Amino acid sequence: MTEASIREQSLRKTDPDVYNSIKQETARQGDTLELIASENFVSNAVLEAAGGIMTNKYAEGYPGRRYYGGCDWVDVAEDLARDRAKELFNCEYANVQPHSGSQANMAVYFTFLQPGDTLMGLDLAHGGHLTHGSPVNFSGKLYNIVSYQVDKETGRVDFDEVMKLARKSKPKLIVCGGSAYPRFIEFEQFREVADEVDAYLWSDIAHPAGLVAAGIHPSPMEHCDVVTSTTHKTLRGPRGGLILMGKDWENPWGVVAPKSGRIKRVSELLDSTVMPGIQGGPLMHVIAAKAVAFGEALQPEFKEYCGKIVDNAQAMAGALLELDYNLVSGGTDTHVILVDLTKRGISGKAAENALEKAGMTVNKNMVPFDERSPLVTSGIRVGTPAVTTRGMG
Repeated sequence: MTEASIREQSLRKTDPDVYNSIKQETARQGDTLELIASENFVSNAVLEAAGGIMTNKYAEGYPGRRYYGGCDWVDVAEDLARDRAKELFNCEYANVQPHSGSQANMAVYFTFLQPGDTLMGLDLAHGGHLTHGSPVNFSGKLYNIVSYQVDKETGRVDFDEVMKLARKSKPKLIVCGGSAYPRFIEFEQFREVADEVDAYLWSDIAHPAGLVAAGIHPSPMEHCDVVTSTTHKTLRGPRGGLILMGKDWENPWGVVAPKSGRIKRVSELLDSTVMPGIQGGPLMHVIAAKAVAFGEALQPEFKEYCGKIVDNAQAMAGALLELDYNLVSGGTDTHVILVDLTKRGISGKAAENALEKAGMTVNKNMVPFDERSPLVTSGIRVGTPAVTTRGMG
């Protein structure tokens, strides 16, 4: 068998083991109710782009400024992704190259902070994210982290306490948003805190990004200095990262262009932090798929879809409350429901396993003031993006 003939064979013939794993995962996704809040089902068009020919192309740099030849058509795809992202979020700047949300967040850290600077972020057990200062993450190792928490009674961010912490710790950067916060992110109130202590404000909207784009969740653009997101979850695109700014501005750190002495824009610093700072060649097949997903999100049907996501989550939350389950914050404004099982005498791990046997996938999750470990937890996180894509509601 020649090398050329091998390249033309199907996956089923060339690698039956991998083929079988994909076949079984396809069956699992079709046979279960997907209730993990961070997961969704992309369209065939997104799948086609993500699995397409652009995976072959190296394209270090940015459109019109590549370090490789032959980039004319991948430039078109990246320009489409950037332009559509800017239209979708009504912002001046978009970088679609981050391989993941964590990479996008790393680019913000490396642009806005120096090692040892102070960041304020939501405690992981209270709904934050690993990259918001967890000690096991690079963010917790490189920076001085001050974590704020939610109120024990309301399950919402206590801004009196946030203001006290900020005045005491004088953070250089404050991040709002998280991975398990069921309520709208309070951008205006965080802006007030940031202004009080002369801090930059960054919002991580990885979870509600689709809802923001659809106008169902408030937008961070007029309040935050920089915004990051993933491109899957409620955006229903391929797995990847995204950096946005409502408005670009001259950087306040005095960084200048080496030849002209011109003060660089923050967008230029973010771009150079992504590449060559923390990444090399972008994943052009994924960027093409991002462009497709952003195009889908610009259609009127997407707003209707996002409305159903929230309707379904609130209906599910209402049913759980009627069954006397304890929900963190008492309900949800978004796609996320955080169920506190402390009084039920069952761990999040046990609940996750039991629900999977019943054909429903959720994830165990820490709840505020949790006394169990992250591998056991006292709660589960439930979400509705994927089941809404499947036709719920």
